[in-house]
Amino acid sequence: MLRDPTDELIVILDFGAQYTQLIARRVREAHVYSEILPFDTPLAEIAARKPSGIIFSGGPSSVYAAGAPSVSEEVYRLGVPILGICYGLQLMAMQLGGAVTPGSTGEYGKAEITIIEPGILFQGFEAKLPCWMSHGDTVVGAPEGFEVYATTQSAPIAAMGCPARQLYGVQFHPEVVHTPFGAELLRRFVIEICGCGGLWTVESFIEDAVDSIRQTVGSSGVICGVSGGIDSCAVAALVHRAVGDQLTCIFVNHGLLREGEAEQVRTDFADALGIRLIYAEATDRFLSRLAGVTDPECKRKIIGEEFVRVFELHADNIAGAEFLAQGTLYPDVIESGTRTAAKIKTHHNVGGLPENMRLKVLEPLRYLFKDEARAVAADLGLPDSIVNRHPFPGPGLAIRIMGDVTLDRLQMLRAADAIFIDEIRSAGLYSSIWQAFAALAPGVRSVGVMGDARTYEHPIILRAVSSEDAMTAQWTRIPYDVLDKVSNRIVNEVPGVNRVVYDISSKPPATIEWE
Repeated sequence: MLRDPTDELIVILDFGAQYTQLIARRVREAHVYSEILPFDTPLAEIAARKPSGIIFSGGPSSVYAAGAPSVSEEVYRLGVPILGICYGLQLMAMQLGGAVTPGSTGEYGKAEITIIEPGILFQGFEAKLPCWMSHGDTVVGAPEGFEVYATTQSAPIAAMGCPARQLYGVQFHPEVVHTPFGAELLRRFVIEICGCGGLWTVESFIEDAVDSIRQTVGSSGVICGVSGGIDSCAVAALVHRAVGDQLTCIFVNHGLLREGEAEQVRTDFADALGIRLIYAEATDRFLSRLAGVTDPECKRKIIGEEFVRVFELHADNIAGAEFLAQGTLYPDVIESGTRTAAKIKTHHNVGGLPENMRLKVLEPLRYLFKDEARAVAADLGLPDSIVNRHPFPGPGLAIRIMGDVTLDRLQMLRAADAIFIDEIRSAGLYSSIWQAFAALAPGVRSVGVMGDARTYEHPIILRAVSSEDAMTAQWTRIPYDVLDKVSNRIVNEVPGVNRVVYDISSKPPATIEWE
């Protein structure tokens, strides 16, 4: 009989790396369930979860810094395989008697490791391998019983291991795409060293989530706010499978939607799932709250609160409604800030929620990445128009207008965005782009000439990126002839615009959205 997929658990202790969740993603690609816990999680709590293995993440600290994050040395005596990455390697080395020197020059970016003893992690790999480094401190002496597996020009110990104790460490970052062999290395750790069977799949996640939702909700009613995006629709489909008619979906038109979006959601979503859907017109309510607000964090918090208040109003007319289901994903959580990662921006459905909520929040996708949510949606039978739709933020066009949100500015941006999407669809590019949209910087004006007359109007900013999980992204190389057509149409068809620019920033250092 197969074991429960969640019986195979890899615990990832987070030491503050912004991309710790990428480690979790790579582990899940090996079909093994993973959870991220703060580095200072009590040892008894870690042991109680009975993990198959533990991974120490990287982090920005020096092991010599005052108050540097650490773990109890008892963790090494749990008899559980451990892999330390970057800071995790340095901490392991220092705690077990190795030698770590404070960084003077450090090693950042692309590097090449030389394998001197393959061991199980590097068996069958080339002798020299490209990887991604980002460290200041350097391990210069391995603890007793450890073998040195690899070196670089700047790091005498780029990888080490003690098979007898099942302890391993690497200085580079195997979780990022810049380390081409990294996913395979992590797979070897969780499958071959930790002994996991790779039982965690989309199907097993859905089965577990349905059971969990039923146990949590009981006979209560659930409200789910849907926007037509993949996150909220996937949650709605999942909750509907779990509790059926106990679910009522609410589509809130906050006036910040793209062109034709309200109509599309009501037809595509309702027809696809057959779920009871309430349409709530709230444009005036949202725009009046946003009037004069220019700070993006304030916008997000206002929008998050207003969503909840609208849901609560409708909950009064829905018998037994006690829960609010949301399409929160893990990137939303991590960017909104955790105890071990800095806040990048508040997401309206995480940090933007009001403290005094009457409804209990239900977030069954909270620890999934976007591509995992798409897989769940596809398995639940949602149509392609929803599954492969470009992400659209809950705050909508409000965070694509840099400054005060007004009806005139919304109309200008809505029209430009529709032209951009229309042309990339016509060019057959939509499905190959992760996300594409237009943004407006109303505080910026530039001189132009139209019809032999001087203009002093606004620029429209175009943004298109390629990504796997929204945590990193590369700007998309859209053909010049397509950009040319988009620019000509926007300038000619959208009043108030005389210039179009294309954003060629990657994430990091930029984010995908402008606010």
